[in-house]
Formats: sequence, C-alpha cells, structure tokens
Amino acid sequence: MDNRLPANFPFFERYWLKSELVHELLYLTDPMSSMLLLLQWFGILLYKLYESWERDPNVDFVVIKGNGRAFCSGGDVVKLYQLLNEGRVEECKECFSTFYSFMYLLGTYLKPHVSILDGITMGGGAGISVHGSYRVATDKTVFGIPEVLIGFHPDAGASYYLSRLPGYLGEYLALTCDTLTGEEMFACGLATHYSLSTKLQVIETQLSTLATKEFSVMETFLARYNDPRCPNSSSVLHRMEMLNKCFGHGTVEEIINALEAEAARSKDKWCISTLKKLRSAPPLSLKVSLRSIREGRFQTLEQCLAREYQMTVQAITRQISNDFSEGVRARLVDKCFAPKWNPSCLEKVSEDMVDAYFSPLNAYEPELELSMNFREANLTC
Repeated sequence: MDNRLPANFPFFERYWLKSELVHELLYLTDPMSSMLLLLQWFGILLYKLYESWERDPNVDFVVIKGNGRAFCSGGDVVKLYQLLNEGRVEECKECFSTFYSFMYLLGTYLKPHVSILDGITMGGGAGISVHGSYRVATDKTVFGIPEVLIGFHPDAGASYYLSRLPGYLGEYLALTCDTLTGEEMFACGLATHYSLSTKLQVIETQLSTLATKEFSVMETFLARYNDPRCPNSSSVLHRMEMLNKCFGHGTVEEIINALEAEAARSKDKWCISTLKKLRSAPPLSLKVSLRSIREGRFQTLEQCLAREYQMTVQAITRQISNDFSEGVRARLVDKCFAPKWNPSCLEKVSEDMVDAYFSPLNAYEPELELSMNFREANLTC
C-alpha cells in the first residue's frame, strides 16, 4: 500500500518527508472535523498507514499534533446521531469498530509515538493521544472525557487509562466530565511530559532531525524539554483526600450521599459544584460508566476496548435506552440543554439495565476482535 497521503488531503498534512524517510508527522489541520473521518472511511486508511509505518524500516517514529486551538476535540457525534436516525446502525457499528481497533494499535505500537497536545483534547481525541507512548501537554491543553454528558460512556479505551489514575480520580473525571489542564495531566500521569506552548517549535525542529527507533532515546530527548509546573491551588489534584473519600464508594448513590454529607458539613464549594454536575447527568450513564471504570481496573487494554464496544453497540441500538440520541439532540443539535433522560432518576435504573450493557452480544453480532498475537503475525508478513 502507498503510505503517502494525497497532497491535497483536507484534514491531515504530512511533512518531514525526505529522500530517506526516517519519521512521520501527522498534522490534524481541521481538528474539529477530523474525528469524523476517523469514525468513517478514513479510520481504515489511518490504521493501514500506521501499520505500514510500523513495518517500514525507514520510519523511526511517529508524531501527531493538531493545528489551531485543538489537538482533537472528539468525534462528530452529530453525524453519528444523524446516521442512527436514518437507520444506518451498521455503519455506526463499523465506525466504532474501526476506531477502537486503531486505539489498540496505538496502545501496542512498536515504535515511539509522540502526541503533542497543544489545545483541546477530548473524548475520542483523548484516546488518540493517551494510548501512545509519549504525550506532551502544554499550558494550552484542555483534557476531558465528556461522554456522560450526552448519555454515553467513556470509550476509546478510557476505562483502561482512567482506572489507572491515582486514587479515584478516574471515576471523578468520568462521572463529572470535569477537565484537566496540561499541568494536571502531567501531575496525574496522563501526560508523560510538559512544555510551554511557546517552546513547541523548538521541540518540533529538533524532532525533525532526530533519527531513532529506540524508546529510551526518545525518552531522553523529550526529557530535555520537560518543564513541569505545579497545578494551581484550585486544582482537583489538591483535593484528592476528599475526592477519594467520596468517589471511592461502590455505587453512584453512595458517592452522591457522601458528597451531600460533606457539603452539608463544610459548605465546600467543590462538593456543591460536583453534586450539581452529577444531578444533571443521565442516571443510566452514571451507573454504567462507574461500573466500566471499576471493571477496567482489572482488565487489559484489549479487554477494555472489547467490552466498551459491547457497551457502545447496546447504546447505539437503543434497545435499553435512547439516552445517547437524546443527549446529542438536546446538547448538540437543538441545544436546548434540557435532555429527557430515560430512566429519569437513579432509583429507576434497574440492575438488569446496567447488566445488559456488559452482557455478550448476541450470536449474530460480531464481537470486536483484538489480539497482539495477530498484530505481531501481521508485522512479519
């Protein structure tokens, strides 16, 4: 396969091309729209490009970054919403299957992969960055997992990396959809390095002259430019004791009760704000997402992605609830910001409804097949 993008391709730009190609840089030139292509036919092309670069002895490493105010702001869920309303469910399944397979490829990539997160990094865009070997955050980075806000669940491997954050920070981020700064990303381990945005040009220039396939060499190179800053006093990372006390409970109801008790006792603004976020979120998504993060603590990336695909199929087929379509309609299409969740409250969410999201798909529904052994076999072909 020809691994060169067309010169006039509108969403990605490749440069650092030399007569002897030693590294690749993908430039997301339209980050607000680029995830739509990832979720559609371009996902297949991108997957094949990454595979071909992994095999190519002339390619040393891959760098990906955004152009403008975002690295990647997430998928075009409005387009998916439209496809679902047109009855094109199978196309949506294929989009997610391709996207999750690409997440697995990134998470098991055998060459150094550097993501430069100089802007908004949310949802599926977070997956593109976090699963790679190196993540450089900046003072312009805004990281978030907002899926619960639209009646969905943290996906694209989010249940894997969120569950491995300190304490119960992952549960907090998943359920409240709160954002992190670049400083916070580095402090909690989501980013491997931190640099001021103004220094990125120097880093990119030096990367363009670097020739190595060794992870240790890339680590040493990036460490030279690492300039971490302490999160400011309002950061949630300074509230980890209270966060763990509240979000360490086993159910959403218990988490809310703990926050209510703390808010009543101390009138703490963070507790009050967090309660407000949880009370406006779709009850079913809260319960499903909490269980997803908890299961992710004991699963591999492969297992998390396979399970998330099952959950996604349940969400988009609307056999249990219409919350995903309703969330997209209310927040992104009509923008009335008054979604009608079903079930409407936590008390009406049955265990059977939650269990259904985690049940195997029926015999006629193909599972997401991911295997490192299969990947390694392909690399030798």
